[in-house]
Amino acid sequence: MRARIVDARVEPLAVRIPQAAQMLGIGKSKLYQFIAAGEIETVKVGRSTLVPTDSLKAFISSRRRST
Repeated sequence: MRARIVDARVEPLAVRIPQAAQMLGIGKSKLYQFIAAGEIETVKVGRSTLVPTDSLKAFISSRRRST
């Protein structure tokens, strides 16, 4: 019996700074300000700084306006 191949898009656990800024629709400088303020988390992996996608989602959720 052959195993089925499922075409599932895997969401990355973390993205690099330029991609995180693009996902939020802001510039890298503004993203760095939010990181410095502790509003967005980062993770160092070797020489790369990554932003967990969960941190981006939490940031957006905390910024939503109640209507």
